[in-house]
Amino acid sequence: MKTILTGLATLSLGVMLAVGLVGGSALAEEAHSAAEPTHFPMIKPQQEKWSFAGPFGTYDKGQLQRGLKVYKEVCASCHAMKLVAFRSLEELGYSEDQVKAFAAEYEVQDGPNADGEMFTRKAIATDYFPSPFPNDEAAAASNNGAVPPDFSLIAKARGVERGFPTFIFDIFTQYAEGGPDYIHALLTGYDHTPPEGMQIPEGTHYNPYFIAGKSLAMPKPIDDGQVTYDDGAPQTLDQYSRDVSAFLMWAAEPHLEARKRTGFRVMIFLILFAGMVYLVKRRVWANVAH
Repeated sequence: MKTILTGLATLSLGVMLAVGLVGGSALAEEAHSAAEPTHFPMIKPQQEKWSFAGPFGTYDKGQLQRGLKVYKEVCASCHAMKLVAFRSLEELGYSEDQVKAFAAEYEVQDGPNADGEMFTRKAIATDYFPSPFPNDEAAAASNNGAVPPDFSLIAKARGVERGFPTFIFDIFTQYAEGGPDYIHALLTGYDHTPPEGMQIPEGTHYNPYFIAGKSLAMPKPIDDGQVTYDDGAPQTLDQYSRDVSAFLMWAAEPHLEARKRTGFRVMIFLILFAGMVYLVKRRVWANVAH
């Protein structure tokens, strides 16, 4: 009888330990799950103030020139702009000679030559911003397996859905700055610390503003004092992020100002046309009994 009681006591203790372990494991798993995000981005970008916002917005050429400097000294080591020609930089206020000198700082592949071989030469104004890598495989190998996206249209291709009812107001305010808002937020979001219990994959970097996950392969690309400005603008991370975001918006939509001017003229024409139609209708039907 004593042996049976001892066995039952041992069995009961084993069951209790097993239940405790299972319960502890469940609690740990629940805590881990609670720390993992359920949507991306985890923090939505704030709506920033841009000179090109609204129906009458225009580009600040000084800001675009600073953004070009940030792109060249920081971003161009990984990201190309294959759809942007050097000659278009004249729209930023540069002279033809300045554009030629800027283009000559890059090398592009050309050919074939008379021997049927490809060769490299200094870029000219009609060339486009080249990729720093010979192909996507080389780009991925240099960036933890991720190919850096081309920056030609990045400001129009990226953006966070604002949801209801905000998107309704966006129709009337002509909000189209989702891309620059997102780029600015992403560049300034690397200093956030991941919540306790959240697992960050090795070789990636936590950023709560990233639109496709909790972390990305690109490390923090820029920090205070990294790029020298000649016009006295603040040399801070926030200012760098604003300037390069504005420049990438221009790269994606260089004719934004002309589009807005045309749209304003069309609206004025439609208002006047509607008034004329109304007056003609009143005159034509004035003597007709209703």
